[in-house]
Amino acid sequence: MTADPQHAATFVHAAAVIDAGVTIGEGSRVWARAHLREGASLGAECRVGEGVFIDTGVVIGARCKIENGALIFHGVRLEDDVFIGPGAILTNDRLPRASTPDGVLKGRDDWTLTATTVARGASVGAAAVVVAGNDVGAWALVGAGAVVTGPVPAHALVAGNPARQLGWVCRCALRLDDALRCTGCGRAYATTAAGLQPAPAT
Repeated sequence: MTADPQHAATFVHAAAVIDAGVTIGEGSRVWARAHLREGASLGAECRVGEGVFIDTGVVIGARCKIENGALIFHGVRLEDDVFIGPGAILTNDRLPRASTPDGVLKGRDDWTLTATTVARGASVGAAAVVVAGNDVGAWALVGAGAVVTGPVPAHALVAGNPARQLGWVCRCALRLDDALRCTGCGRAYATTAAGLQPAPAT
């Protein structure tokens, strides 16, 4: 890896912290004060902003953008083409306590990991929080500052605290009209049990 971010295929800033056993894909760039913990995996052509924390064993697909100050904890998986906004937090513990009921500081065996997946193409807006165990569907859009306390369907637009669905969005992120057609690029969609999918060609 090289220290020249303008001409490098793969770039890791000198002020980033990369623990042993981290995998960084070809063409990815990791900026200052980002911390990738042991066993984390970053796919090809990703961008990791300043001050990002990527915890132990986190798996990140290709072409993901993780903006400054985002926190992604152990047990989270990002599929390809995912956007994580500045200051967003993806958690992993649904019953957090610092100590046990007996007053002993909790260790790694004293809590239950709850995994979360953010599916392909989804976006989690700035300062949003995804509570552990609530998967975000493909191409969904979580608004800035939202607190996600339930699963988000594919192509859903959610916002608020707790997050509520406000409509549907296209792969290009524009809202769909009542006929489930994009108001910008014209793509059409059909409903499924998991949200939306592209409508069959007619």
